[in-house]
Amino acid sequence: MGAQLCSQAGADAELPPETLRFHAEAKGAQVLLDATRSTARRLATFHDGIVFSQRPVRRGERVALRVLGHEGGWCGGLRVGFTRLNPARVRAPSLPPFVCPDLELQSPTWAAVLPDGCALAGDVVRFWVSRRGRLCARVNAGPRLRLRKGVPTGAPLWAVMDVYGTTKAIELLDPAVSAFPPASPWALPQETHPDLEAGEECAVCLHQAANTCLVPCGHTHLCSYCAWRVFGDTAKCPMCRWEIQAVVPARGPPALRTEEGLPV
Repeated sequence: MGAQLCSQAGADAELPPETLRFHAEAKGAQVLLDATRSTARRLATFHDGIVFSQRPVRRGERVALRVLGHEGGWCGGLRVGFTRLNPARVRAPSLPPFVCPDLELQSPTWAAVLPDGCALAGDVVRFWVSRRGRLCARVNAGPRLRLRKGVPTGAPLWAVMDVYGTTKAIELLDPAVSAFPPASPWALPQETHPDLEAGEECAVCLHQAANTCLVPCGHTHLCSYCAWRVFGDTAKCPMCRWEIQAVVPARGPPALRTEEGLPV
């Protein structure tokens, strides 16, 4: 009897994992899933597009997705990564609008933005965690991108994606498929600043220099492009959720706030 149980347990261990799908409940307010939960589309605005895998990703497993829709007029695009946050325990209304930096600050989450122009409609993106705990990605048959380091590998990790900005819709694919489009040439836009120190980059697009000040909260974490986009869309600061009354050029270090909340 014991031998039979061990044999059965061994057989179960060899069963292929369940196909990756988007979690049905834990998703951003603007996300619409199809009936199979393999496609996620952002309905409006440029944020509230966070989605999770329905199960933890196995060690070394590649998450594969195809970009189905691309929308111009925004700054920044698809974000990918992994989280220890079990989506089954997440209430959708509690999800923040952005995976970077909001969800990272609220939970053990490690995500990064793909460089502008490297994940357009039709492109296939694969991302995974290396043995050294690095978040890596590859677009089509292009070079491996090392997006960030320090991802723990000793606990279950769920895939997390943010259908953000210029990325309008994505589709999860079977990672075993070997035929995908050839690499498309891309490069970082000339106006980006890859050598920015931590805290100097825009908190929304993570590429441009943070060079604006939001009035009256005084936060100086956004580039002018993203600041005006946020002002026109929600008029709420992504850092503190205060209502934005004006966007002005930032001068000097980030502004401090008094006890009354006004910048000094």
